[in-house]
Amino acid sequence: MPDDIDYTALWRAVLRLPHHREEHSIHGPDHWLRVERNACILAHRTGACIEVVRLFALFHDSRRINDWTDSGHGERGAQLAAELRGSLYDLSDENFEVLQYACTWHTEGHHHEDPTIGTCWDADRLDIGRAGISPDAAFMSTEFGREIATHGTVMPWLELARPHVADSEHHHLTWQSFRNPGE
Repeated sequence: MPDDIDYTALWRAVLRLPHHREEHSIHGPDHWLRVERNACILAHRTGACIEVVRLFALFHDSRRINDWTDSGHGERGAQLAAELRGSLYDLSDENFEVLQYACTWHTEGHHHEDPTIGTCWDADRLDIGRAGISPDAAFMSTEFGREIATHGTVMPWLELARPHVADSEHHHLTWQSFRNPGE
C-alpha cells in the first residue's frame, strides 16, 4: 500500500484543532516545520521512511499543553496521529507503528538503532538551538545526525531536503499559509 499523503491538507487540519500553545511557541508549528526539514535532510542519507519522519514532525509536539515539562505530550501526539489516520492520511501498519513509537518516546528515548526512529529523534534534537542550546552529537542516533551536530548547523545540507521541502531555508515560516490559505 503506498503512503500517499496530502501534507498541506493534513497540516491545515492539525493547525485548526484547539490547542494551548502561544502563536510562536518554541514547540509550535515553526518548530514542527524545522523538524520536518531536518528529517528530510537526514533521510537523504539514513534511508528513513520519508512519510514517517514528515508525519513525526507534525505530530510529535502537536498536543503539548505548555512549553515546559509536559510528560505525556508525545503519547498525546501519537494519539492524534491515530485519530486522523484513515481520514486525513493513510500509512501502512508497519510504518504507523514506527510513527507511534517515535512520537511517544521522543523525549524519553536516548538513541535508537532503527534508521527511521533515529532520524525522527535527531531531526527534533537538531532544532534545540531554538532554546539557546547547541545540538550535541552525543545525543544523536544516526551518524549523519552526529555529523550535522558536530558541524553546528544544518545550513550546508539544506538542498538535501528537496524535493520534499521547496524552500528549505524559510520552510519554518510556511505554517501561517497552512493555517490561513488566503494570506
